[in-house]
Amino acid sequence: MKSKESILTDNFGRYHNYLRISLTERCNLRCSYCMPLEGFQLSPSENLMSAEEIYEIAKIFVKFGVNKIRLTGGEPLVRKDFIKILNLLSTLNIELSLTTNAVSVDRYFNELKKAGVKTVNVSLDTLSSQRFHDITFRNYFDRVYKNIFKLIDNGFKTKINAVIMRGTNDDEIISFVNFTKNNPVTFRFIEFMPFDGNQWRREKTVSYKEIMDKLQSTYQKDQIIRIKDAPNDTSKNYKIKGYKGAFAIISTVTNPFCDQCNRIRLTANGKLKNCLFSQEETNLLKAFRNKEDLEQIIFRNISKKYAVRSGLSDPENFEDPREHKKNRSMIAIGG
Repeated sequence: MKSKESILTDNFGRYHNYLRISLTERCNLRCSYCMPLEGFQLSPSENLMSAEEIYEIAKIFVKFGVNKIRLTGGEPLVRKDFIKILNLLSTLNIELSLTTNAVSVDRYFNELKKAGVKTVNVSLDTLSSQRFHDITFRNYFDRVYKNIFKLIDNGFKTKINAVIMRGTNDDEIISFVNFTKNNPVTFRFIEFMPFDGNQWRREKTVSYKEIMDKLQSTYQKDQIIRIKDAPNDTSKNYKIKGYKGAFAIISTVTNPFCDQCNRIRLTANGKLKNCLFSQEETNLLKAFRNKEDLEQIIFRNISKKYAVRSGLSDPENFEDPREHKKNRSMIAIGG
């Protein structure tokens, strides 16, 4: 019998105590970097995890040492039994958090508080209502923008995730940072990443260095303060001196942080992915329904994890869009 810790420790000594669970493949936005423009085939409903199955499988991971669970999608709040799932998971001894597009998050403040959710990540790629429509194909900007302030007012630690794409929103980087002047949020810039169907090209990715160069040409050197990163943090964190909030850069493409990765993902149809870019998946839902021993199945999945980005360690391989057609679209993985 292996120790609890070794079940979730890969061959490179990385201990995975953070589980991200996608509740649904559906979303009320259609961001092209996440969902293919032509759409994609949803999993049949019978192949999706029920609320009880999500809870029972999550409970196994917690038994093995997971102490942080983030609920993602698609958009997790479009799931009709979201509150039931939230209440079930809140009984586990974990830190529970949420990633949402915030279109309807204000309807759930009381339930989120009761479940102990303290941190909410909001996906928002622009501060322009017209550009919001251009990116999402929906007219929900005003609702999302107002809900960010409602989250702050209700005491949630609020992080805003913006995927930075050249020619789309890279001209807003300074505006994003200036948003943190009077608002206690962390604006996080995520490098545009390749997934199946999102028409990724390397030249559309704005690198960590380019973002920092832009900031250093705008603010004086002593104004940009480096903040100590939390353990296993995927972002490099900063703030502008005197600003209430902070900003961060997640450089998955140009400066990967695989050596300290502690994350694993469970898709809405119950597949375990040991890396965001993993082409191999383990069907935990099928195994669970067949009453198989998930301990060994999870261990085998974790032990197969590559040192860097699912084996795409060479930039030339990683930047070949053909390599990512073997992976899922982002919306089918979970944020």
